[in-house]
Amino acid sequence: MVYLERWKVILVLIVCAIGVLYSAPNMLGSQRAAWLQAHTPSFFPNQTVNLGLDLRGGSYLLLEVALDSVVDEHRQSLLDQTRVALRAAKIGYDGLKIADDAVQFRLTDPSQADAARQAVENIDTGLNIANKDGDFSVTMTDAKIADLKRAAMDQSIGIVRRRIDETGTREPSIQRQGDNRIIVQLPGVGDPERIKNLLGQTAKLSFRLVDETASASGGVAPAGEEIMPSADDGRSYVVQRRVMVSGDTLTDAQPTFQDGMPVVSFKFDSIGARRFGEATRDNVGHLFAIVLDNKIISAPVIREPIMGGSGVISGHFTVQSAQDLALLLRAGALPAPIKVIEQRTVGPGLGADSIKAGATASLVGLALVIVFFVIAYGLFGIFANIALLFNIALIFAILSILQATLTLPGIAGIVLTIGTALDANVLVFERIREEMRLGRSVIASIDAGYNRALSAIVDANMTTLIAAILLFIFGSGPVKGFAVTLGIGIVTSIFSAIMVTRLIVVWWLRATSPKTIPL
Repeated sequence: MVYLERWKVILVLIVCAIGVLYSAPNMLGSQRAAWLQAHTPSFFPNQTVNLGLDLRGGSYLLLEVALDSVVDEHRQSLLDQTRVALRAAKIGYDGLKIADDAVQFRLTDPSQADAARQAVENIDTGLNIANKDGDFSVTMTDAKIADLKRAAMDQSIGIVRRRIDETGTREPSIQRQGDNRIIVQLPGVGDPERIKNLLGQTAKLSFRLVDETASASGGVAPAGEEIMPSADDGRSYVVQRRVMVSGDTLTDAQPTFQDGMPVVSFKFDSIGARRFGEATRDNVGHLFAIVLDNKIISAPVIREPIMGGSGVISGHFTVQSAQDLALLLRAGALPAPIKVIEQRTVGPGLGADSIKAGATASLVGLALVIVFFVIAYGLFGIFANIALLFNIALIFAILSILQATLTLPGIAGIVLTIGTALDANVLVFERIREEMRLGRSVIASIDAGYNRALSAIVDANMTTLIAAILLFIFGSGPVKGFAVTLGIGIVTSIFSAIMVTRLIVVWWLRATSPKTIPL
């Protein structure tokens, strides 16, 4: 253990140099660090650790996803598909409706029960089909409902993340809480109203034909149609329930200007472009409603077929509303409505106080550890303290490279790491003392100290690392932040104790050839 191969020496030096370089920007202050990032290439060590909501200040939102609406929507789709399937199979029925969370209908000819069952089974998986003398009841299984809700929740989290990223908010924290809630933390965002408005819109876009022969004044729409208000001219239109083109096929949406007015241009993928082209080709001269969240934002007349797969949404937009609509369309529609049920704002002053308290605790802890080791182990204590400084540099370098978010519990993890980082050195130095008492030589004592303490060092740190991993897997929010810094600190502590301190000791042995060890 006293002899170190050349490649190991080079590796240790490279790792330490990288640690110092990548942690250095964190010591420059926010303004100088921002200047460094703006004037240096991306591969240059110019990144700093991101500060979390509790350190930087910002906004906290708790969102609730209306997952039941996803199930209701799927049930409505099941009803429509049942109607189509029965008609395609030429099966007579009446009384098709949704009641008691089931799609119900009655056969006009009970002898067609087997054919009706087969037609419904082909619609979807996960259905329970009950028949009593031609009265059918179709329900979704519990597993099917659970799958729908789980998929909707995962999709909601992804779309919330994309919408927030589109606003330019740096390092937001978006986490699931329970079965139907999402926690959103926005560091540096003091006024979250715009983001609240963006997240509160489902943004389901569709293109539908307007029934120009029907009147909305009576308040009752013909079968297969519905009455929708227009946000553009204040009127109500009767539109077909059938969606000619869905917003799911959009590939891009950008705010732009047309005739000096803000509009939103959009592009479809190949499937959407084909459907859009066919719909406009077959309905020239008719009104084509652009529907967003069950409101018509525009209902232009189709002047000519639009075959290029792109178009423009016009209306009474402001520049900001056009930008927001384009953002929503790019990010995609939420599968279910979302509402904000809790909102908190953390001022930057509170975050500054937390940073100051954390820095004070870290410096006091570091000073006490340094003084104790110098008193307890003399020259070897100085060696260990040098390795400890490299250890801290490596922690901040890794956090900077990973662009991790540092929170107040994360600072606690760093303080704990500082307090325990020298445990491995304690094991080695005490073992060296024992070997010296047995009358061994300087080199033999040091070699035995490192060899025989290694297993205890690995065992002790592995148990703590396992605990940190479990905290990260099963914890959330602040617990994860603590687990990240603690886990990184454990790994860097092992490296600094076994490799950095050992390298310094080896250099000291070669430079001085001591007769005794100052321990």
